[in-house]
Amino acid sequence: MGKEEDRAVIDTNLLVRFLTEDDPEKARSVEVLLGKAGKGEIKIFIPSVVIAELVRVLKSFYEMEAGEISELVGAVLNTPGLDTQDKSILREALKVYERKGIDFVDAWILEFARERNIKTIYTFDKKHFKGTDLRITSPLT
Repeated sequence: MGKEEDRAVIDTNLLVRFLTEDDPEKARSVEVLLGKAGKGEIKIFIPSVVIAELVRVLKSFYEMEAGEISELVGAVLNTPGLDTQDKSILREALKVYERKGIDFVDAWILEFARERNIKTIYTFDKKHFKGTDLRITSPLT
């Protein structure tokens, strides 16, 4: 491996089809692709924005609960042959999303700050970051 054709980025809709199995043919094709990644035949990269979009789609369109979403997305992050950008941030953000009931992207922002030892987040929507130990402030104050 290592050739250009052995590396790919996966789009959100493939993960949605795979996790929801709402289109069995497409779900099966993604399963085959992930199997190839698991065997090392291809290296699949997932940008963190794809994970954020996946959470949003599972929540808004499929009306899944945070616990189910966290479990499914966590399984994606642990899939052999998949390399996810910001994996440690995403794992922690899933925990915060599930435990605190805040939006996943806000949980991601919190964990991004924590990983970099940043103690302050500026926002106009302080309520989105409720219950955090970080300093949440506005540029207006």
